[in-house]
Amino acid sequence: MDKPFYVSKEGLEKLEKELNHLQTTRRIEVANRIEKAKDMGDLSENAEYADAKDEKAFLEGKILELRDKVKRAEIIAHKKTGIIDVGSKVVLICNGEERKYHIVGPNDAEPAEGKISNETPLAEGLLGRKVDDEVEINIPAGKLKCVVKKVE
Repeated sequence: MDKPFYVSKEGLEKLEKELNHLQTTRRIEVANRIEKAKDMGDLSENAEYADAKDEKAFLEGKILELRDKVKRAEIIAHKKTGIIDVGSKVVLICNGEERKYHIVGPNDAEPAEGKISNETPLAEGLLGRKVDDEVEINIPAGKLKCVVKKVE
């Protein structure tokens, strides 16, 4: 079974819009670029043709990636159960410092705004926890010791 790709409703709409643009507008643009490059002559020494073919391969890869994400998309519908899950907003005390995070899907993550992907080590260490739980999380910088103070 494929792992769900957690995303907000707005994030899914953005993915679908990008996918549609790539499958229609960009594919046509790249196909036209390839045709123009073919008209330039010898394809074995045609840098424009090689570049256009590379762009087409990249485009098709991106389309496959987006199709997969849309197929596996699971809209975040957070229920306030008191247990940390995707969609939860949490307040932690880590090494004496208060930190606030909103656990979101990878497409909606904005770390500078406190929105962290459910796939990060920090979020993975918090999932399933509740208020007053003490957690020790392995993060790239080392071990982080936190106490869960609030779960919304």
